[in-house]
Amino acid sequence: EFENLTKSYGNWPVLSNLNFSLEEGKVIGVVGPNGCGKTTLFKIIVGLINDYKGTVRIDGHTPDEYTRSIISYLPERTYLNDWMKAGDAIDTFADFFSDFDKQKAEELLARFQLTRNMRMKTMSKGMQEKLHLSLVMSRKAKLYVLDEPLSGVDPAARETIIDVILRNYNPGSSVLLSTHLIYDVENLFDHVIMMRPGSIVVNDSAENIRTRTGKTLDEYFREVFR
Repeated sequence: EFENLTKSYGNWPVLSNLNFSLEEGKVIGVVGPNGCGKTTLFKIIVGLINDYKGTVRIDGHTPDEYTRSIISYLPERTYLNDWMKAGDAIDTFADFFSDFDKQKAEELLARFQLTRNMRMKTMSKGMQEKLHLSLVMSRKAKLYVLDEPLSGVDPAARETIIDVILRNYNPGSSVLLSTHLIYDVENLFDHVIMMRPGSIVVNDSAENIRTRTGKTLDEYFREVFR
């Protein structure tokens, strides 16, 4: 739940007086042009930004130790050290998160054709993102926050990644996913939020948008932001 959420960088209000709420058990697409505030919104949710105005509640709590324990976050940039091997990353997550399923992580790693001995500094951007996604989706979280999970992968891998997201988040959990590649993922979304810098211009179910406009989500997005 968000009440009067406002965040500025200097004189630039990237989020301005936002009021909305999101249901659990949904896959929610957060889309909009660069600089519209998607990443800032996600960082507020996961507790990385706290100098905002207004109120944010996740499962009834303002961002705190409890909310961090129930959120699994995929940032837009890698945060694993170059010296790490994939196996090191899995072992670290297993030590750090009590809800981490190590066996699932190993299975996802194999599905992405990665091995435990691969080192971060030798991986391509797409391989690193597959490793991160394997780690994030192996937690039994209540909220998955995925910032551009498809940005660094080739088109052939996107279908596999979408399937991994659909099959591995907990029933009853929610997924927040930002992307510029709406055409590839629109069938994944139950709900869509479209953002302009500072504001939300669309907050509706994917079904309602298609019925009301007679367009695909990708077509409607292009119309709104043309």
